[in-house]
Amino acid sequence: MKYKILKLLARNARYTSEEIATMLDITPAEVDGTIKELEADGLLRGYKAVVDWEKLDNFYASAIVELNVVPKAGLGFEEVAKKIMGYREVESVYLMSGSYDLNVVVKGKTLQDIAWFVAKELATIDSVTSTTTHFVMRRYKELDVELVSGDEDDRGQLFV
Repeated sequence: MKYKILKLLARNARYTSEEIATMLDITPAEVDGTIKELEADGLLRGYKAVVDWEKLDNFYASAIVELNVVPKAGLGFEEVAKKIMGYREVESVYLMSGSYDLNVVVKGKTLQDIAWFVAKELATIDSVTSTTTHFVMRRYKELDVELVSGDEDDRGQLFV
């Protein structure tokens, strides 16, 4: 039952206990008890709204930064990951397999803000040996929510 409740909340964190209870054929009290248990166990870590920042008038930019890191003896990647997590510009940090070690999602008001942050903060961390920054041009889907609704490609057409 826990797994089913988690799946529903991951799809829509605004479901009420009554709605979840109806979908799973249990009581709202059982839903509330399970949610409290999931929160206490650390399985439910928070509730987020998925915002389409591009629709706001404010500037918003984000990038995916690949970091190569020399892990510290006895600590692995944990120390540098914790340091990176502490920056307000950082949305997500992932330990990766493959050609780089850490994947860091960074946000800022402009591309220049992000570039400055990467150059002055991330690249200067002792364990970091290299960075590669990929700027996000458009978000199509985030956290299982589609952000485009049939909008036409705004790049225009090339006439030959």
